[in-house]
Amino acid sequence: MQRVEEMIMEGTLRPGQRLPPERELAQQFDVSRPSLREALQKLAAKGLLVSRQGGGTYVAENLGAGLVDPLLDLFRTHPEAQYDLLEFRHALEGVSAYYAALRSTAADREAIRARFDDLQNYHEQKAFDKEVSADVEFHLAIAASTHNVVLLHMMRALFSLLHQHIGDNLQNIYPKHEMRTRIHDQHRLLMDAICDGDPERARKAAHDHLVYVEEALLEQGRENTRLERALRRADMTR
Repeated sequence: MQRVEEMIMEGTLRPGQRLPPERELAQQFDVSRPSLREALQKLAAKGLLVSRQGGGTYVAENLGAGLVDPLLDLFRTHPEAQYDLLEFRHALEGVSAYYAALRSTAADREAIRARFDDLQNYHEQKAFDKEVSADVEFHLAIAASTHNVVLLHMMRALFSLLHQHIGDNLQNIYPKHEMRTRIHDQHRLLMDAICDGDPERARKAAHDHLVYVEEALLEQGRENTRLERALRRADMTR
């Protein structure tokens, strides 16, 4: 039980992931299959694992989801809250980038590069929805590289919220090619700083990225206001 719990806590087993077959797990843990089965049943009773029809045991998909649903509605109905979320991301992702640069292993850095490659591909294809998901996965790979399980699961618990937030941000600034390109370049600078093992440069790269996003959103908001005023004046002169 403890070893499976550790695998879930450290992120080796992710929400929704299927566990290996019982025989394979029993060999890996050097226990009998009845002992393994008893441990899995106890973990299912705790809500960490679920069995699905058709066979297979999975990590529960809704781990940490209690933080998400009510917040999503609030953020959707209060657009000004996006700047509060950006401020929160400054703190969370700055720390994440710092410790990822300090603690990441070769395997961690390979995972970050792989997520960046996905982001690069979808960026070039202009596959908006896939790019949003890849953006979130890139940031989660960085969080996993901190080897801080609380930080990792806080980021995962906020996955839906971040997905919505990043999606809204990209939707607002996507038409501006120079902004999209610059944001993508900032992701590369963040990745390079982490892979070079430079914590302060990584934290600064995360900070600079979010400052730019905030400035781009503010400018887009000003443009929208100017457009609305122009349309109102046009209506008055008809």
